[in-house]
Amino acid sequence: MRSPPTVTPLAPADNPQVGDLLREWRRLRGRSQLDLALDTGVSARHLSFVETGRSQPSRRLLLALADQLDVPLRERNALLLAAGYAPAYTETGLDSAQSRAISDALERLLAGHEPYPALVLDRCGDVVRTNNAIAPLLVDVDAALLAQPINVYRLSLRPDGLAPRIRNRDDWTAHLGHRLTRLARLTGDPKLADLLAEIRRYPGVAAALDRPYEASSRELLLTLKLAHPAGELHLHSTVTSFGSPNDVTVAELAVESFFPADQQTRQILHRLTPTG
Repeated sequence: MRSPPTVTPLAPADNPQVGDLLREWRRLRGRSQLDLALDTGVSARHLSFVETGRSQPSRRLLLALADQLDVPLRERNALLLAAGYAPAYTETGLDSAQSRAISDALERLLAGHEPYPALVLDRCGDVVRTNNAIAPLLVDVDAALLAQPINVYRLSLRPDGLAPRIRNRDDWTAHLGHRLTRLARLTGDPKLADLLAEIRRYPGVAAALDRPYEASSRELLLTLKLAHPAGELHLHSTVTSFGSPNDVTVAELAVESFFPADQQTRQILHRLTPTG
């Protein structure tokens, strides 16, 4: 049996040193000091001194290193703070005046997708916004899973959630699990590593994630096949994000939109969520 995927979060610390954080990010990305130094335009010796604390990196160098290491915006702010600099990126709530334009755009995007389901997620998979087509799909879901914040991984994979109604459960489980695994590796976020460990304990999840991946030649897209009292639904999904965000909250948002994969699904969705 193949070993389960390893996701090692960044080591938490009350007062992290910037050199330790940089070394951890370099380790996560599989980069050598020489390789990273050449791409950033500094000497390997200077980078070594920064990692060991013998040299204080400039704000500009830190941002250049973070860019080369593809560090998410939230963690870039943490790097700057560890070095004694102010954060470079804002973190505003979607209900704030500064984010009104973003919030309005999301509302229009969600409403315009009806009668097909769409929702906005944060980095941990917690639901931020939905359109009116989501609620009709959640029949027979345990009420505890619908308490705020609703998490799509728990909602989809727990036996008291949607899992019993997903006809192609193994494929969809693997799809969601691998998506969470990639995100946990990308961010080094301990919360995501803990969430991944949690979902692996749900029935059937670890087996679906650990089996060898086999691409199907019969379908161009993975289809979510969901049993529903109105009839079986076949749905394709797309995940989109904002381009070049300069705000932590916006950078971590993703819009997942579902599209009918056949005529029956299209007709059912139009009945479930009439549009005006």
